[in-house]
Amino acid sequence: MSRNPRNQIYPASEDLPAAGRADLLVRLWRARTELLVLAGLGLVAVALLNAAGEGQWLPFVVLTSAISAPAATRVGRSWISAHFWCVVSRHRVQRVCLETTMHTRVGRIPLVWWITPTSAGEKALIMTRAGISAEEFEAYREEIAAACWARSVNVYRHRTRAQFLIVEIVRRDEAPGAFSPGLERLYGRHSWIRLRSDLEEPPDLRTEVLLPRVAA
Repeated sequence: MSRNPRNQIYPASEDLPAAGRADLLVRLWRARTELLVLAGLGLVAVALLNAAGEGQWLPFVVLTSAISAPAATRVGRSWISAHFWCVVSRHRVQRVCLETTMHTRVGRIPLVWWITPTSAGEKALIMTRAGISAEEFEAYREEIAAACWARSVNVYRHRTRAQFLIVEIVRRDEAPGAFSPGLERLYGRHSWIRLRSDLEEPPDLRTEVLLPRVAA
Protein backbone atom coordinates (compact mmCIF):
# COMPACT_ATOMS: atom_id res chain seq x y z
CA MET A 1 0.00 0.00 0.00
CA SER A 2 1.41 3.37 -0.98
CA ARG A 3 1.91 5.93 1.74
CA ASN A 4 -1.06 8.26 1.62
CA PRO A 5 -2.47 10.30 4.48
CA ARG A 6 -5.94 9.03 3.63
CA ASN A 7 -4.94 5.35 3.69
CA GLN A 8 -4.80 3.09 6.70
CA ILE A 9 -1.39 1.52 7.34
CA TYR A 10 -2.97 -1.32 9.30
CA PRO A 11 -5.00 -4.14 7.69
CA ALA A 12 -8.53 -3.20 6.69
CA SER A 13 -9.98 -5.85 8.99
CA GLU A 14 -8.12 -4.43 11.98
CA ASP A 15 -9.17 -1.34 13.88
CA LEU A 16 -6.68 1.43 14.50
CA PRO A 17 -4.98 0.78 17.84
CA ALA A 18 -6.00 3.49 20.25
CA ALA A 19 -3.23 5.48 21.87
CA GLY A 20 -3.10 4.42 25.50
CA ARG A 21 -2.73 6.71 28.47
CA ALA A 22 0.88 7.78 28.86
CA ASP A 23 2.89 7.11 31.99
CA LEU A 24 3.39 9.82 34.59
CA LEU A 25 6.99 10.47 33.55
CA VAL A 26 5.93 10.81 29.91
CA ARG A 27 3.19 13.30 30.79
CA LEU A 28 5.64 15.30 32.88
CA TRP A 29 8.13 15.32 30.00
CA ARG A 30 5.49 16.58 27.57
CA ALA A 31 4.52 19.39 29.96
CA ARG A 32 8.11 20.26 30.93
CA THR A 33 7.98 23.81 29.60
CA GLU A 34 4.78 24.70 31.43
CA LEU A 35 6.07 23.12 34.65
CA LEU A 36 9.35 25.04 34.46
CA VAL A 37 7.51 28.31 33.84
CA LEU A 38 5.18 27.69 36.79
CA ALA A 39 8.12 26.77 39.02
CA GLY A 40 9.96 29.93 38.01
CA LEU A 41 6.92 32.11 38.64
CA GLY A 42 6.44 30.43 42.01
CA LEU A 43 10.02 31.17 43.03
CA VAL A 44 9.68 34.78 41.93
CA ALA A 45 6.43 35.16 43.87
CA VAL A 46 8.01 33.72 47.03
CA ALA A 47 11.03 36.01 46.67
CA LEU A 48 8.81 39.07 46.20
CA LEU A 49 6.68 38.21 49.22
CA ASN A 50 9.74 37.69 51.41
CA ALA A 51 11.29 40.95 50.25
CA ALA A 52 8.07 42.88 50.83
CA GLY A 53 7.59 41.29 54.26
CA GLU A 54 11.09 42.29 55.36
CA GLY A 55 10.70 45.81 54.01
CA GLN A 56 13.42 45.36 51.39
CA TRP A 57 12.03 47.11 48.34
CA LEU A 58 15.18 47.01 46.22
CA PRO A 59 14.87 43.27 45.39
CA PHE A 60 11.17 43.84 44.72
CA VAL A 61 11.91 46.60 42.21
CA VAL A 62 14.71 44.62 40.54
CA LEU A 63 12.60 41.48 40.10
CA THR A 64 9.52 43.29 38.83
CA SER A 65 11.65 45.29 36.38
CA ALA A 66 13.37 42.14 35.12
CA ILE A 67 9.98 40.54 34.47
CA SER A 68 8.22 43.53 32.93
CA ALA A 69 11.12 44.83 30.83
CA PRO A 70 10.94 42.11 28.12
CA ALA A 71 7.21 42.69 27.66
CA ALA A 72 7.81 46.43 27.21
CA THR A 73 10.19 46.03 24.26
CA ARG A 74 9.49 44.80 20.75
CA VAL A 75 12.34 42.27 20.87
CA GLY A 76 11.09 40.88 24.16
CA ARG A 77 7.52 40.54 22.92
CA SER A 78 8.73 38.82 19.76
CA TRP A 79 10.82 36.39 21.82
CA ILE A 80 7.88 35.56 24.09
CA SER A 81 5.54 35.12 21.12
CA ALA A 82 7.99 32.90 19.23
CA HIS A 83 8.52 30.57 22.18
CA PHE A 84 4.80 30.53 22.95
CA TRP A 85 4.16 29.15 19.47
CA CYS A 86 6.89 26.56 20.05
CA VAL A 87 4.95 25.20 23.02
CA VAL A 88 1.70 25.25 21.05
CA SER A 89 3.25 23.50 18.04
CA ARG A 90 4.83 20.79 20.18
CA HIS A 91 1.49 19.88 21.74
CA ARG A 92 -0.31 20.04 18.39
CA VAL A 93 2.23 17.73 16.72
CA GLN A 94 1.82 15.28 19.58
CA ARG A 95 -1.96 15.47 19.19
CA VAL A 96 -1.69 14.69 15.47
CA CYS A 97 0.38 11.61 16.31
CA LEU A 98 -2.31 10.47 18.75
CA GLU A 99 -5.20 11.10 16.37
CA THR A 100 -3.60 9.47 13.31
CA THR A 101 -1.63 6.28 12.75
CA MET A 102 1.68 7.81 13.86
CA HIS A 103 1.80 5.84 17.08
CA THR A 104 2.75 2.28 17.90
CA ARG A 105 0.31 -0.52 18.65
CA VAL A 106 0.82 0.08 22.37
CA GLY A 107 0.04 3.79 21.97
CA ARG A 108 3.51 5.37 22.08
CA ILE A 109 4.09 8.44 19.95
CA PRO A 110 7.38 9.87 18.59
CA LEU A 111 9.46 11.96 20.96
CA VAL A 112 9.73 15.70 20.34
CA TRP A 113 13.23 16.26 21.72
CA TRP A 114 13.51 19.93 20.92
CA ILE A 115 11.59 22.67 19.16
CA THR A 116 13.00 26.09 18.39
CA PRO A 117 11.62 29.21 16.70
CA THR A 118 12.84 30.28 13.28
CA SER A 119 12.37 33.40 11.21
CA ALA A 120 9.52 31.65 9.35
CA GLY A 121 7.96 29.57 12.13
CA GLU A 122 9.32 26.66 14.15
CA LYS A 123 11.51 23.59 13.71
CA ALA A 124 11.01 20.45 15.79
CA LEU A 125 13.62 17.71 16.26
CA ILE A 126 11.77 14.39 16.54
CA MET A 127 12.86 10.81 17.19
CA THR A 128 10.50 8.19 15.82
CA ARG A 129 9.41 4.94 17.44
CA ALA A 130 9.79 1.47 15.97
CA GLY A 131 7.33 1.10 13.11
CA ILE A 132 7.24 4.84 12.30
CA SER A 133 9.45 6.63 9.80
CA ALA A 134 10.03 10.12 8.48
CA GLU A 135 7.95 9.22 5.42
CA GLU A 136 4.98 8.83 7.75
CA PHE A 137 5.33 12.47 8.80
CA GLU A 138 5.69 13.45 5.16
CA ALA A 139 2.38 11.72 4.41
CA TYR A 140 0.66 13.68 7.18
CA ARG A 141 2.11 17.09 6.32
CA GLU A 142 -1.28 18.66 5.66
CA GLU A 143 -2.74 17.33 8.91
CA ILE A 144 0.20 18.72 10.89
CA ALA A 145 -0.05 22.11 9.18
CA ALA A 146 -3.78 22.31 9.89
CA ALA A 147 -3.34 21.24 13.51
CA CYS A 148 -0.60 23.84 14.09
CA TRP A 149 -2.60 26.59 12.33
CA ALA A 150 0.34 27.02 9.96
CA ARG A 151 0.75 27.70 6.24
CA SER A 152 2.68 24.53 5.41
CA VAL A 153 5.00 21.88 6.82
CA ASN A 154 8.28 20.49 5.48
CA VAL A 155 9.89 17.25 6.67
CA TYR A 156 13.62 16.46 6.68
CA ARG A 157 15.26 13.13 7.53
CA HIS A 158 18.76 12.70 8.96
CA ARG A 159 21.28 11.41 6.43
CA THR A 160 22.81 8.69 8.61
CA ARG A 161 20.27 8.17 11.42
CA ALA A 162 16.84 7.56 9.95
CA GLN A 163 15.12 7.67 13.35
CA PHE A 164 15.73 11.43 13.58
CA LEU A 165 13.77 13.95 11.56
CA ILE A 166 12.97 17.65 11.52
CA VAL A 167 9.46 18.99 11.10
CA GLU A 168 9.60 22.57 9.85
CA ILE A 169 6.41 24.51 10.52
CA VAL A 170 6.10 27.47 8.15
CA ARG A 171 3.83 30.32 9.28
CA ARG A 172 5.08 33.24 7.19
CA ASP A 173 7.56 34.23 4.53
CA GLU A 174 11.17 34.57 5.61
CA ALA A 175 12.15 38.20 5.32
CA PRO A 176 15.56 38.89 3.72
CA GLY A 177 18.18 39.25 6.43
CA ALA A 178 15.77 38.24 9.20
CA PHE A 179 17.41 37.01 12.39
CA SER A 180 16.32 33.62 13.69
CA PRO A 181 15.30 33.99 17.37
CA GLY A 182 15.97 30.34 18.22
CA LEU A 183 18.75 27.76 18.03
CA GLU A 184 18.00 26.59 14.51
CA ARG A 185 21.68 26.72 13.54
CA LEU A 186 22.47 23.91 15.99
CA TYR A 187 20.53 21.49 13.79
CA GLY A 188 22.92 22.06 10.90
CA ARG A 189 22.03 22.33 7.22
CA HIS A 190 23.94 19.50 5.54
CA SER A 191 22.91 16.61 7.82
CA TRP A 192 19.30 16.49 6.65
CA ILE A 193 17.58 15.24 3.49
CA ARG A 194 14.37 16.85 2.36
CA LEU A 195 11.66 14.34 1.53
CA ARG A 196 9.83 16.47 -1.03
CA SER A 197 11.52 16.42 -4.41
CA ASP A 198 9.74 19.62 -5.44
CA LEU A 199 11.00 21.53 -2.41
CA GLU A 200 13.83 23.86 -3.30
CA GLU A 201 16.62 24.53 -0.86
CA PRO A 202 16.14 28.05 0.54
CA PRO A 203 18.97 30.41 -0.39
CA ASP A 204 21.36 31.65 2.24
CA LEU A 205 20.31 35.29 2.46
CA ARG A 206 23.30 36.19 4.63
CA THR A 207 25.79 35.77 1.76
CA GLU A 208 26.22 38.23 -1.05
CA VAL A 209 25.28 36.99 -4.50
CA LEU A 210 27.70 38.07 -7.22
CA LEU A 211 26.07 38.55 -10.61
CA PRO A 212 28.14 38.33 -13.80
CA ARG A 213 28.74 41.57 -15.63
CA VAL A 214 27.31 41.86 -19.10
CA ALA A 215 29.25 43.92 -21.60
CA ALA A 216 27.27 46.78 -23.08
